[in-house]
Amino acid sequence: MVDLTRVLAGPFCTMVLSDLGARVIKVEAPGRGDDARRIGPFVDGRSAYFMSLNRGKESIALDLQDAADRRVFEKLLDRADVLAENFRPGALERLGYAWEDLHGRHPRLILASTSGFGQTGPYAGRPAYDVVVQAMGGIMSLTGHPGGPPTRVGSSIGDITAGLFTAIGVLAALHERGRGGVGTRVDVAMLDAQVATLENAVARYVATGEVPGPLGSRHPSIAPFEALETKRGHVVVAAGNDALFAKLCDALGRPDLARDPRFASNDDRTRNVDALTPLLEAALASRTAPEWLEILEAAGVPCGPVNDVAALLDDPQVAARNMIVALDDPEAGGMKVAGNPIKLSGVADPATRGAAPELDADRERILAEFDPASG
Repeated sequence: MVDLTRVLAGPFCTMVLSDLGARVIKVEAPGRGDDARRIGPFVDGRSAYFMSLNRGKESIALDLQDAADRRVFEKLLDRADVLAENFRPGALERLGYAWEDLHGRHPRLILASTSGFGQTGPYAGRPAYDVVVQAMGGIMSLTGHPGGPPTRVGSSIGDITAGLFTAIGVLAALHERGRGGVGTRVDVAMLDAQVATLENAVARYVATGEVPGPLGSRHPSIAPFEALETKRGHVVVAAGNDALFAKLCDALGRPDLARDPRFASNDDRTRNVDALTPLLEAALASRTAPEWLEILEAAGVPCGPVNDVAALLDDPQVAARNMIVALDDPEAGGMKVAGNPIKLSGVADPATRGAAPELDADRERILAEFDPASG
């Protein structure tokens, strides 16, 4: 895979594919490279942000307006399965690599394009960052607490979901090529990805005519399904059906709540959640969050702590699933990043991963392999 992407959405896609076994050659602008190299925080002068997204990739710096560098780039394309890019629409064409031209010269090549608004439509030429598509895609209107200001989701899901959908598109395109022998263009927009991940908000609006709004940690159509306050700390409880609600009430010492007609069914509980939540929290006020978690887990009630990132990294389940891995980077010294959530039988899931490359670090080896005449 030849990777022209930078910052987050595209590099996240190519990181996922790298974790699944793809060889990724990252082509960067000479002198400056990926903008993410200058985004903090920094570990020994190296961007932790960049390292977390570009592990295990190779880097070569090429100026795609320079004839000699274009020749090298085209040598890479000759053997590539996929070219990934997240330029604003039109930029690749201005460089002389329009899809029609690429497809004519490299009919098996798959072009994976991730952009803010896609290759078509009235917004296609606009720039976009995560917060822009979170706002335009509706997710900010659903996030936060009632009456509060617009609230961005705490991770860059506008970028990340677009990167994931692009990776899915690449895999689908590879499968299609395996049947027909011809590459296709994958076109994923961050805004489209946000619309696709609104879950049931669109369906609820169409069904009821009511515009969904923020509910804090609550679910719009399941109750109780939220973070509840205890004597010290919060617990998340997800009693997704009547049987689980009865188990919760028994564990809390309030079996009468399960017989209360206001809470008899999930629909009743959802309509009366403002009455239900204070009653549950009054019962929970007698013990701390860790004490209640032990009781609720023993009762078979789906529940969990509200972890911060430090607690997450210490979680034994996260460790057992190898979801925090170390980078094999002598300079960054034990830098840890999120692991690969896709576990495949018979495929290694190592506890260490290759380091993110320094800019142009693999030039000599790549040139020797793909363009030996240049040496």
